[in-house]
Amino acid sequence: MTGNDLKIYRAEILHFLADPAEVGDADSYEYFPDGVLIVKNGQVQAVGPSRDLLPNLPPESEVVHHRDCLILPGFVDCHVHYPQTEMVAAYGEQLLEWLETYTFPTEREFADANKARKVAEIFLDELLRNGTTTAMAVATVHTASVDAFFSAARTRRMRMICGKVLMDRNAPEYLTDTPERGYRESKELIERWHGKGRLQYAVTPRFAPTCSDAQLAKAGQLLREHPDLYLHTHLAENLDEVKWVKKLFPQCSGYLDVYAHFDLLGKRSIFAHCIHLTDEEFKLLHRTGSGIAFCPTSNLFLGSGLFRLAKAEAEAINVGLGTDTGAGTSFSLLQTINEAYKTQQLQKHRLSPLKSLYLATLGGARSLDLQERIGNFLPGKEADFVVLDYRATPILDLRLERCTQIADKLFVLAMLGDDRAVKATYVLGDEAYFRNYCTV
Repeated sequence: MTGNDLKIYRAEILHFLADPAEVGDADSYEYFPDGVLIVKNGQVQAVGPSRDLLPNLPPESEVVHHRDCLILPGFVDCHVHYPQTEMVAAYGEQLLEWLETYTFPTEREFADANKARKVAEIFLDELLRNGTTTAMAVATVHTASVDAFFSAARTRRMRMICGKVLMDRNAPEYLTDTPERGYRESKELIERWHGKGRLQYAVTPRFAPTCSDAQLAKAGQLLREHPDLYLHTHLAENLDEVKWVKKLFPQCSGYLDVYAHFDLLGKRSIFAHCIHLTDEEFKLLHRTGSGIAFCPTSNLFLGSGLFRLAKAEAEAINVGLGTDTGAGTSFSLLQTINEAYKTQQLQKHRLSPLKSLYLATLGGARSLDLQERIGNFLPGKEADFVVLDYRATPILDLRLERCTQIADKLFVLAMLGDDRAVKATYVLGDEAYFRNYCTV
C-alpha cells in the first residue's frame, strides 16, 4: 500500500458507537482531541489518535490537517421536502392551511422536468453546504421530480432516499393520481433507481388524509413485492389532522392503526413528526421497529406541538432528526438541534449535547436502517463526514475559548452554529463542498 492509495484527514474527531440514552453519555462515543481519519476507496480504514496512526503511514502520505476544527460523520436528515426549497419561510398558516395555500401550488410546478432539475441541484448543494450527506426526501406526485432528484444525487455520489408522492384524494386535481397509476409509476421508478449506487427508493403516501384505502393498499403491495424499500410518510403532526383521520378511517382505532392496517409499519418505515401519539402508538412503533423523524423546527414554525423525545427513548424507538424544509426554516441540522433542545426544555427534559449529535449522525443512520453503512467511523463504513470550524464566526470563536470539554463544545456549536460553521463536507472521502464554493 502506498501513500497515494490513502486519503488522510487530521483534526479533532468525534463519532458515536451507541445511543447515549441507552448506555450513558460516557460510553456512547469516541473522541480524539488530535485524531486521524484514514480513508481508502471511499471507505473508512481507520480512525484514532494521531500519535498511534501517523507513524504507521507510508512516508509519502499527504495529510489534510483541519486545524481548529472538529470532524463528525456526515449529518443525516431523516425528513425533508426538496420541492419546497423555494417556499421556505412562507408566512402565517398551520399545517392544513399551509398545504393548501403554499405547498400544493408550488408542487404543481414539478410536472416540468426542467424545473425539477433546477431545484434538485440547488437543494442538494444546500445539503452539502450544511454538512448533510444522507437524506430521506419527499418529491412530488410527478415522476419527473423523482428522476431529477436521483439524477442530481447520483452525480454527487450522495446517499439519498426518495420516492414519488402517492395522493389520490383531498388534494387539488392537478396533484392527484390513482391507485393504479401510482403503483405503476412507482414500480417503474423503483426499477430505474432503487439500489443504483447509493440511491434507495421510498414508497411515499403523503399522509393518510390524502390517500384512499385502495391507494394505501397499493403502497403495502409495493412493500411486500420489494422488501428492501422504505416507507416514508407523516403521522400525527397536527391536532386537526388527527381528528380528520378519525373521520376518514372510522374503522381504525387511531392514526397509526391506519398505516398498520395496510401493512406499512416496519424497520424501514419512517414516520415524520409523531407529536400527538398515544402511549399505545408509541409501543406499536417499538414493536414493529418503525422509526420517527423528529422535526422540531417545522413543529414550532407551524405551531404543531412538541415531540415527546423522552417517551420515544423510554419505548426504545429509533429517532432521527429531520429539517422538514420548507415548513422547517433551515437546512442546517445544527440549527435543528438548537430548536430540538428548546422543545425539550419546555417539557422539562434535558437534551444533552452528545445525544443531540448522536441524533444527527448515528441515530439518523439507525432510524434509516443504514447503521451498517454510515453514521460513524468504524472500519468499512462509507467515508462521509463534515468538518466544523470552531472559528467560523467571532462569537463562536469567543465562546468556545471558555470550553474545555467536548460536550461543552458540541452544545455551543449547536446553539451558535449554522451553515457558516461548516468548513467542508466530504462524500466517500472526497471533498464535495468547501466553504464559499461547491466542488461538484
